[in-house]
Amino acid sequence: MFKSFILSIILLSSFVSIGQNRIQVHGKLVDTSGHPLSQATVMLLLPKDSSLVNFGRANDQGIFEFKSVKRQPYILKASYVSYVPLQVDVKPDQEAILDLGALMMKPISKELFEVVVRTAKAPLSIRGDTIEYNAASFKVPPGATVEDLLRKLPGMEIEADGSIRAQGQSVKKVTVDGRSFFGSDPKLATKNISADAIQKVQVFNGKTEAAKVTGIDDGKKEKTINLELKESHKKGGFGKITGGIATEGRKEIKGNYNKFDAKNQLSLIGLGNNTNQTGMSFDDYQDFRGSQAFSWGNEADFGFSGNGRYFTFDDGDDQMGIPIGGRRDGFSKNYSGGANYNYDTKKTKFSSNYYFNQSERFIDKISSTQRFFQEKTQNSADTTSQITFSGNHRMSMRYEKSIDTLNTLILISNGKISYGNADQNSRIFQQLLVQNNLYPRQTKLANGSEQQSFSLQNTAIFRHKFAKNGRSFSASAGYNYANSDGTSTQKSLSQFLHATTLRDSIQAIDQLTNNFSNKTQIKSSLFFVEPLSKAFFWESFFNTSFQSNRLNRDLSDRSTSGAEIRNDSLSRYYDNNLTYNRLGSSLRYSKDGVNVTVGLAAQQFNLTGDFRNSATAPNLAAIDLNYFAWIPKVGVDLELKNNRYLFFSYDKSVQEPSIRDLQPIVDNSNPLFLRVGNPNLLPSLNHSLSSGFNLFDAANFLNLYTNLSYNYNVNQVIYSQSINSNGVVLTKPFNISGGESYVGYFGFGFPLKKTVSTMNINADFNLAKNPLFLNDVLSNTNTNAGSFGARISFTPSDRITFYMNARFGLNNTSYDKSALPEQTIRNNQFGSELTVNFGKNTFLSYNLDYKVYENKTRGLYQEMPILNVSVFKYLGKTQKSEIRLTVYDVFKKNLGVNQFAFQNFVSFEKTQTLSQYVMLSYTYNMRGLNSPIRKR
Repeated sequence: MFKSFILSIILLSSFVSIGQNRIQVHGKLVDTSGHPLSQATVMLLLPKDSSLVNFGRANDQGIFEFKSVKRQPYILKASYVSYVPLQVDVKPDQEAILDLGALMMKPISKELFEVVVRTAKAPLSIRGDTIEYNAASFKVPPGATVEDLLRKLPGMEIEADGSIRAQGQSVKKVTVDGRSFFGSDPKLATKNISADAIQKVQVFNGKTEAAKVTGIDDGKKEKTINLELKESHKKGGFGKITGGIATEGRKEIKGNYNKFDAKNQLSLIGLGNNTNQTGMSFDDYQDFRGSQAFSWGNEADFGFSGNGRYFTFDDGDDQMGIPIGGRRDGFSKNYSGGANYNYDTKKTKFSSNYYFNQSERFIDKISSTQRFFQEKTQNSADTTSQITFSGNHRMSMRYEKSIDTLNTLILISNGKISYGNADQNSRIFQQLLVQNNLYPRQTKLANGSEQQSFSLQNTAIFRHKFAKNGRSFSASAGYNYANSDGTSTQKSLSQFLHATTLRDSIQAIDQLTNNFSNKTQIKSSLFFVEPLSKAFFWESFFNTSFQSNRLNRDLSDRSTSGAEIRNDSLSRYYDNNLTYNRLGSSLRYSKDGVNVTVGLAAQQFNLTGDFRNSATAPNLAAIDLNYFAWIPKVGVDLELKNNRYLFFSYDKSVQEPSIRDLQPIVDNSNPLFLRVGNPNLLPSLNHSLSSGFNLFDAANFLNLYTNLSYNYNVNQVIYSQSINSNGVVLTKPFNISGGESYVGYFGFGFPLKKTVSTMNINADFNLAKNPLFLNDVLSNTNTNAGSFGARISFTPSDRITFYMNARFGLNNTSYDKSALPEQTIRNNQFGSELTVNFGKNTFLSYNLDYKVYENKTRGLYQEMPILNVSVFKYLGKTQKSEIRLTVYDVFKKNLGVNQFAFQNFVSFEKTQTLSQYVMLSYTYNMRGLNSPIRKR
């Protein structure tokens, strides 16, 4: 398989390098007075269909050049801001160099406007850092999505998970006609909107929310894609619906529908399947596990970035949920659906969406783990079966009103209702190796849980601009609430096979736990900007919040007769309050692409609380932690010429201990791995240095991005581990300073042949040293991890699209002052995709994902080639229908495989996963339907 992959690369390189009967075309663009038009966009098109062959930009002297193009007729198009687009027929003769001479472009006038409209439909135009693509110039199959279209565009990359990179940078937002689409996830737009609906694709550097608030460029850029709809799709509805049936009883249905006009956007999406397409987000998974986290980006915590207060919930509730495995692991039944509505006028902007999701998952897995101590090694082999059900309802709303030209009010509300249950059965065989003596044990687990939770966030933001240019004031207030209520059961039977008496050989646990948690937060922020001159600005901010947390955990032991007896030592009740204040100020210089910020903030928080066995029991421990810190901030962002960016920053952050880590109560949810908190923990502090450089050459579509960062931790929270004679591990958190890491990444993309083939190379590394505390002995864990990858795209014609990629990953873990064995893990991946149009609207495509997992220290090696092949055809004159036959996992090799090394343990896991099946599906594309939404 690997040899075939290398051979494919060699053959592809040969195709790219072939060139016969080539010529060179050059010329000069000037205005009516003969002055050069530097940085004008120039393109070569084929006369028959205006497809793009090559493109570039004129240099400072207005000179452009196309090297090694085929000797055939072309259309040359040139565009320049405020000038009439130029179109020239190019007819090469027998000379090797074709000089077009000086080509004159005329300024736009009213009488020339119609000419501009007729000739402006070039495949792409470049203006500064903005690139605009004419979607009609890039051919995709009739039923293609926006994601398929983006793959065709020069300078765009689509990763395997659907994430997008443009000009070498991650795309943070995708908008439709300038409006949000189902929140901030770009993939929801690119995977659910038809390419046929798109008129133009615009890629640009958007402003951050802070820059929009203040009106001052902060030097930070958010790569943004805007999808401009065709006029026909603004007047009617469009979408598609797909249904499929397959062998092994598999089936799926999914669809989307959209109605857009000048003021309104309505979108509906939905799916149902038993083919492991969950549609579940990370937030949904967090809710199922009992952790409520507001991560909607409420834009209301003013001040230094990275030091805002996030409303997270962490109460040691891992026992309430069972991990549901990776996206492709196990077997699942899934249903989800949602609606998104936007209303947008000059003074009023309203957006809202509702999303429902539920998933039932069946998992069977085996895993092996080694945990190393100085004189002991713990080996575990686990066989686990899990059944999990999770669901949620998510609602969000944002209302923005421009009261007048100086005042703006924003109201934001988000809510989640989540529910779930899980059942787990495990059989664990464990061996404790002590000085060549084996102490085996066997444990059976039967755990279950049910959980419901509700969370709500409300935020109000007021912005005021003063008459003096640059002076502004912002205020925000927020109320957050979350609660969760659930029960869990735990049954385990452990047999110590080396014991000499019956009493010592068996340990049984049968427990019932009721959990209730409640959390409330009230917070507010103020922000004021005063211009000191045209380039210097003084910014001041204040953040304050009060947070109340309450947890009641009742744990009962159940006897063989079913009687429940409360276990005071494992039950817990806590009630704590956190008060937080931060006052800061900074001086900003912003002019001509140079942004420098120097600031200082005073941060203070007070954490009080008590821990008890029950609400009426005496205190086990009281917490009264006051902490004050100075928080400096330095940031430098330089926007250099020709789309080059250089940045540097220094940040310091302080994090209070989590409630879970502070609780001095044993958590025995896993009887082989106990946890206990430490009420004497101190806040942890992190120093971070970061620098980077980005470059995008619009003439050649070459991009380069690099980043280096260094992190140093003071009072870092680490978890000591000790192991007893029965192989039970006890962990407890401590503060230790000295952990540090060096992180870097590099990316380079360039066209092998413009409009035909591109290559992207990337690499990253993470060199980390972290304290390790084993059996009261302090040492360090050294982790050296890195990866190198490459991706090639090849589109020799409208009929063939081919992609190849490879990634090599290495993770090495070693130890100071310890005899623990060094661990080296390799995770390699190779892949390719091919789509061929055979004519008559008939296509063949395949997707190959070949993974190799290796750990020579443990003698582990696993290959996993996953090949999917499909044949599809578009039917009818309008090509609205598609019929597709797909074979998934041709080699029947699909497994959920994970391997991991960290601190003193290494693990390897295999999960039985949906494998080979054949599906026949039908898709109907809805286009141009009449919409009841009318323009006003």
